[in-house]
Amino acid sequence: MRMPVSRRARLAGAAGFTLVELLIVIVIVGLLASLGMAAYRSARVRAHEVAAIASLRTITDAQFAFAQTCGNQHFAPSLATLGKPMPTTGRAFLSPDLALDPVTSHGYQVVMTGTVLTDGTRSCLDEAPAAGYLVTADPLIPGISGLRFFGTNSDRALFEDTATFVGTMPESGAPGHGSELRAP
Repeated sequence: MRMPVSRRARLAGAAGFTLVELLIVIVIVGLLASLGMAAYRSARVRAHEVAAIASLRTITDAQFAFAQTCGNQHFAPSLATLGKPMPTTGRAFLSPDLALDPVTSHGYQVVMTGTVLTDGTRSCLDEAPAAGYLVTADPLIPGISGLRFFGTNSDRALFEDTATFVGTMPESGAPGHGSELRAP
């Protein structure tokens, strides 16, 4: 059975998309996908940095609590010490996910060191406490897992920079580079 001439003429004019039109659509979809990936990467880097800042604040709060309740106004010498439960309460100052030396979390490596007292002073955990401490947080893959480097010390101020604080962060006082991170 043959189609009527008018319907056949109408279908012949509606041939579909041309190759050029399909290529334009593909280019637009590719451009939108690349913009979406750039936004995703930026959001991911920012999330890693926020998590690193939160980890440093948690550690400084744990160190303050340790000094007040267990360390005789001195600090824990390591993150593992902060993760040990106190004999009186059975509770630790720091959660197990941060109580490793060093700890890798959310694209950052967090390292804490301190000068251990050698005068015979002991903490409630029967360990020698530290006179001061410093903590650094460096991105595992700079530019990918984080853009900024962070550090803090026994003064409890957080610092940021585009260069690492490893080897330059003092146990108290401001480092020679970077700027203090203000709380929002």
